Amino acid sequence: MKQKTSARKNHFWDIIVNPKRYFTKIVADGNLDESMFKAFIYGLIGGVLVLGIRLLGGATITIGSVFTAIIIMPVLAVALLFVCGGLLMLVSEITGGERDWEIAIKGLASIMFVYPTILVLNALAFNCTSLWIISLLCDAYVLFLFYNISAYCMHGKKSNVIMVIAMLGLFMATVYMTNYRIGWFMLKNASAALACLI
Repeated sequence: MKQKTSARKNHFWDIIVNPKRYFTKIVADGNLDESMFKAFIYGLIGGVLVLGIRLLGGATITIGSVFTAIIIMPVLAVALLFVCGGLLMLVSEITGGERDWEIAIKGLASIMFVYPTILVLNALAFNCTSLWIISLLCDAYVLFLFYNISAYCMHGKKSNVIMVIAMLGLFMATVYMTNYRIGWFMLKNASAALACLI
């Protein structure tokens, strides 16, 4: 048990501070079920944590909010895993990397612990300014992880990966500089996003 806990801590630490060392170790082993289960569990954790934060903030519990926390969020996490997997395969094709669907899914599943963290941070935003800061930091870190997966897990050519990530970064910057950011913010924290309209 202690060894598993220690390995999990090392896993998180490597992804946060030394992603190159972690992502280069990912190989295809024919086990996609574990990746989907991992995404589902982290989605469930994120949903329950967000529900807890809202309850602490004075929100009333409803059947809809419970259903969203324990069903919608986990299913959304699995769907997000496969959508991002498709995007990663496209990036890999452009950058001359691996064309292995399993490696893409396993690489993305390994960072799914970020999903509940981002959900919680967005739920903690209490006004427009805090939502801006949290959203920018989270999106930048997701781009950083996507770069590392593309470069070290999918083995894309670094110069091409940098170019693609720069284009994604430019797209995100465009969203933030236009009114489309309100829609993006609404997906993260509706009440804080509405404060941006005042």
